[in-house]
Amino acid sequence: MAHILVTGGAGFIGSNFVHHLIDNTDHTITVLDKMTYAANAASLEGLPESRFKLVVGDIADRELADELVGKAGAVVHYAAESHNDNSLSNPEPFIHTNLIGTFSLLEAVRKHGTRYHHISTDEVFGDLELDDPAKFTETTPYNPSSPYSSTKAGSDLLVRAWVRSFGIEATISNCSNNYGPYQHIEKFIPRMITNRLRGVRPRLYGDGLNVRDWIHVRDHNTAVWDILMKGRIGETYLIGADGETNNRDVVAILNELMGYAPDDFDHVTDRPGHDLRYAIDNSKLVTELGWEPQFTNFRDGLADTIAWYTENEAWWAPLKEAVEAKYAAEGH
Repeated sequence: MAHILVTGGAGFIGSNFVHHLIDNTDHTITVLDKMTYAANAASLEGLPESRFKLVVGDIADRELADELVGKAGAVVHYAAESHNDNSLSNPEPFIHTNLIGTFSLLEAVRKHGTRYHHISTDEVFGDLELDDPAKFTETTPYNPSSPYSSTKAGSDLLVRAWVRSFGIEATISNCSNNYGPYQHIEKFIPRMITNRLRGVRPRLYGDGLNVRDWIHVRDHNTAVWDILMKGRIGETYLIGADGETNNRDVVAILNELMGYAPDDFDHVTDRPGHDLRYAIDNSKLVTELGWEPQFTNFRDGLADTIAWYTENEAWWAPLKEAVEAKYAAEGH
């Protein structure tokens, strides 16, 4: 595994994973990224040229995927179209990247016998009732509710089929909602933070009682590394940090940490099909691989995230005007 191919490595979670590899291992890394709006080359600035290379390209490009996979000891597949609202407006890019792109990579790792780890989401399981004590496990049936989550569910099933049918060396992880440095400011938490930094009151979908199981991106990526190094081939691991919090409380905590009243926000119309609750049972990951999160307190993780966006306005400021114009056009 001396050389690792990271797809989507200029995006939020992927770029954090690349930084983790540079800081904590001796591996060399190639990032393959299409550089859509969700990618940001600034997230990879300053990395040593002797250990890191960015290739701009599409994972669905079979020839390119084959070339890069053939040079790698392992592939970690983060690349995905991942914005639920965008998938409702135009599902086609989600079909192309999440399904066709994953197929392209699977055929390449099948040909070259390359170790493969597939990053997925807890949204493939659908949602849970707000008063349901259950959590998602590795055996929870898939029940996706949006074009985004359905294409991620399909990509997971492709991986499982390629393991069983062709014997590829693959693992899958389904993770709960991430937050932290380098997250695109169209997303919930960084949008709230950057709005506050610009003097704009946060806006909350519906009544804000929808629950997400939040995990700091650095904790997600240490789990991915443990799975890549120690996980059992063919297995799925759920990654979560016991961070269940409803959206209203997230905004209240952010307000408090940034010096505002907890209820200083506006409500906007809820989005269609908004899932009620996600919750991850991480016991398999913890028991089998000995993984532990660094940020066991969600408030501490949010404070760390606020500090990063406050100190790195140069990273997010060029994106802000376009993001807010898009939301304004949609009434959000």
